[in-house]
Amino acid sequence: MTILVIEDEPKTGDYLQRGLSETGFAVRLARNGRDGMAIAREEELELVVLDVMLPGMDGWQVLEALRADPSLEQVPVLFLTARDEVQDRVRGLELGADDYLVKPFAFVELVARIRTLLRRGPVREDERIVIGDMEIDVLRRRVRRAGGTIVLTAQEFALLHLLARRRGQVLSRALIASQVWDMNFDSDTNVIDAAVRRLRRKIDDPYPQKLIHTRRGMGYVCDLDGPGA
Repeated sequence: MTILVIEDEPKTGDYLQRGLSETGFAVRLARNGRDGMAIAREEELELVVLDVMLPGMDGWQVLEALRADPSLEQVPVLFLTARDEVQDRVRGLELGADDYLVKPFAFVELVARIRTLLRRGPVREDERIVIGDMEIDVLRRRVRRAGGTIVLTAQEFALLHLLARRRGQVLSRALIASQVWDMNFDSDTNVIDAAVRRLRRKIDDPYPQKLIHTRRGMGYVCDLDGPGA
């Protein structure tokens, strides 16, 4: 589960990233609101931990932007801030925050609140994804196209599942690397491109309708229509 922490105070941000990572979460850290929104629009997030007093774009503005984006409006947001006035808490909740924790805080309480929000909030993932003549059985991890079964390795299935559930979205190589391989993307390697080529040989090459498309300089997208590689 990926959590985005938006916190400009260096020690607090580093502490949260380290502590939540050690607790078992995948964590992205942004030092300001604009960077946080950029990550939110690229990553598939389970929850956002958000400070109010941020440079450039404050927490209130970030929350408003999250709730105005159809792809992010359901992501739980936990405010973590030194602002402890009642009107601040009310404002945060009225803008759409799911919880509000005041600094200084106990880390165990933060983790407990995060787990409560995650239990409350996740949307049931589709058990079956259909794109054109391709059908993905998510629970059984099976793929069929034009009535025939396609055998994929575990990583190939993870890559296809990521592309398919984010249908129509251009996914960067960095995002694919972090989601499928849990690693930082090194631009000097071609591991992502090679993996996509292997997947295409099974998913696309035998069929006239191509489903995985390249957006030059941007990444890959899965859909019925798109530019060729």
